[in-house]
Amino acid sequence: MSSIVDVIAREVLDSRGNPTVECDVWLDSGVMGRAAVPSGASTGEKEALELRDGDARRYLGKGVLKAVEHVNNEICEALIGLDPTDQAYIDQTLLELDGTDNKGSLGANAILAVSVAVAKAAALEVGLPLYRYLGGSGPMSLPVPMMNVINGGAHANNTLDIQEFMIMPVGARSFREALRCGAEIFHTLKKICADKGYSTAVGDEGGFAPNLARNEDAIKLILEATDKAGYVPGEDVLIALDCASSEFYKDGKYHLAGENLALSSEEFTNYLATLCDNYPIISIEDGMSEHDWAGWKLLT
Repeated sequence: MSSIVDVIAREVLDSRGNPTVECDVWLDSGVMGRAAVPSGASTGEKEALELRDGDARRYLGKGVLKAVEHVNNEICEALIGLDPTDQAYIDQTLLELDGTDNKGSLGANAILAVSVAVAKAAALEVGLPLYRYLGGSGPMSLPVPMMNVINGGAHANNTLDIQEFMIMPVGARSFREALRCGAEIFHTLKKICADKGYSTAVGDEGGFAPNLARNEDAIKLILEATDKAGYVPGEDVLIALDCASSEFYKDGKYHLAGENLALSSEEFTNYLATLCDNYPIISIEDGMSEHDWAGWKLLT
C-alpha cells in the first residue's frame, strides 16, 4: 500500500469570497487527493474553531495563513510515511497533534481539509468512489435533499428572522426526481416573488431573500410555489426550517425583529408549534438557543 509523501495547503476563497483552507495530499504512487473546507455564516460557541489570522490588513481579518502554515509544517511532518487508508489513525494523529477540545490550536479548518484530502487520496488509490470507500459495499440510497429556497437571518439582508426555509421532496421516487422537483419549485418561486414585487436577489446560500412581514409569509410563498409547480404540499413536498435561534436570543428572550416580538422560551415554543400545526413542517433545526437548556426541554 502507498504511503503519504507530501501534504500541501494553500489559502483559497470560498463561495462567499472568504478565505478558506485547501489541501493536497500526495501519495508515493503519484495519486493526489484535494479538499477545501466550508465555513458557516452562523456558528455556535461550542463548535470546532476555524483558525483565522485576525490581521485586519488582509481579508478583514479572515485570512487563514496560520492554518495553512500548520498544515505545511507540523501536520505534514506528522503524516509523511503513514498509510492513507488508515483513516482512524490519521484522524487520531491530527487530534493528538492539536491537543485541544475545540481544535483551536491547529484549527478545525486545517484538520478537516487534511482529513478529507487523505480520504480522497485513499479512495483514488484503491479505485473506489469516495462514497463507496467510506460507506462500504452494502446497499445504500441517497437521502431526501433539504433545499434552502428562502434565506433569512444571518444569510440575508432582509426582515426574516428564521435563517433557512427549506423544501423536502419526500414524494419523489428517486434523487433525480427530488432534484427536479426542487428546481421546478425554485424557479416557480422566483416568478411568484417577481409578480408580487419582491426582490429575487439571493442570500448567502442561494435562496431568495424577499422582505416579508412575517416568517409565516415565507412558508406561504413556498407552498404557493409548490402548488403552482404541480406538486401537493404535505404529500409530495414538506417544509424544513433552520431557525438558528442563537442569533436572535438575548437576555432570555427570542427577539423576532421583523415581527417586533420578544418571546420567552415557552412563547417561542408555542410560536413554532403553531407553525407546525398550520403548515406541513417536518424538521426544525436549532429551534432554541444553544444557551437555553430550559427552552430545549420545552421544545422536545
